[in-house]
Amino acid sequence: MGGRISDGQSPPWFDRLGPGFAATPLVIAVPHAGRIYPDELLADSAVPRGQLEELEDRHADLLIACAVAQGAVAIVARAARAWIDLNRSEEDLDPALRNPPGSGPSATARARSGLGLIPRRIGRRDLWRTGPSPAAAARRIGEVHAPYHAAIARALDDALLRHGHAVLLDCHSMPPLPGLRPARIVIGDRHGRTAAHGLAARLAAVARAEGYTAAINAPYAGAHAIERHGQPARGVHAIQIEVDRSLYLLRDMRAISPGLEPVRALIATLAQAAIEATRPSLDIAAE
Repeated sequence: MGGRISDGQSPPWFDRLGPGFAATPLVIAVPHAGRIYPDELLADSAVPRGQLEELEDRHADLLIACAVAQGAVAIVARAARAWIDLNRSEEDLDPALRNPPGSGPSATARARSGLGLIPRRIGRRDLWRTGPSPAAAARRIGEVHAPYHAAIARALDDALLRHGHAVLLDCHSMPPLPGLRPARIVIGDRHGRTAAHGLAARLAAVARAEGYTAAINAPYAGAHAIERHGQPARGVHAIQIEVDRSLYLLRDMRAISPGLEPVRALIATLAQAAIEATRPSLDIAAE
């Protein structure tokens, strides 16, 4: 079941995968792998579609297959990130797109960078000829952003009710990091705000035990999804996982490589470790 455009005729903006109820405490979100590019978006683009696709976490939706097969519920974006960024807050909307324009608080750092709720720039390249109107931006929020996060919240509430705790894994991919031995996996918990103390360290340790270099909160600490949904005091723990996309894509960073299956297995292993570590009867010790 996905969130659909209001006319009911278009493809879903996101899909809900897995069982119809919380068979496990785990919910997975994939906000940046969507590949639906509406005609309206492409008609207004100032760059070729291939450059819009650079915003994607390409094929990150494929990384979660093993975890879903083990019973996880997944909320997977199908809308392109260029249409609306589901890992951004409504506060990250460019003030020019508010109604009335310029109302509300000043622009956030993400909005100023051009990578706000509705992206407008990649590097120094402007993406749009005119960009959406405030009314069009509001429709995207109402039709895509709000239902997507409502679906995550419902799935987490169901997991919490059935199991006494819930875990959100927000799954992303990242370009290869620089350095002689860069992290291939980055675990983010907003510097301890969105998950139980020690959970990020435990998952990083699990990734290292599986043979991957791993870092915590650097350079990615997580963003809106885990900040919005992580409530560790309530028993809802939210972690962002960034995967070096060269682990599962060919050199062109577009096509799948044989590395996909090991990464799928790693995500499932991390998911199981997160479930076990956050059971209410256990106390997570700092690693």
